[in-house]
Amino acid sequence: MVSHDESRYDSSLQSQNPISQAQQSVETAHNAVSQALTHPSEQLVQQAEQAVSKAERAADQAAQSRNQPAVELVQSMLNEEEERLAKAERQRRQD
Repeated sequence: MVSHDESRYDSSLQSQNPISQAQQSVETAHNAVSQALTHPSEQLVQQAEQAVSKAERAADQAAQSRNQPAVELVQSMLNEEEERLAKAERQRRQD
């Protein structure tokens, strides 16, 4: 059984992992883009752009990892969010 101290240590290690950081950043971008798609206001689109930009930087850091399958997954997820962001930007311009 894992004690609270051990699980806290494990999550602390995981939070230091560039792959985990990139995945979390892409998830944050996903949420921001989803909001921008639902309500394509200038503010929400800008927030989504910032979140995607941050995720891109995190993915660049993760790309130095030796875990290529994880790097490729993060990049694939990020590419999808970039496409969704472009859709939100188009919707914003049409409004």
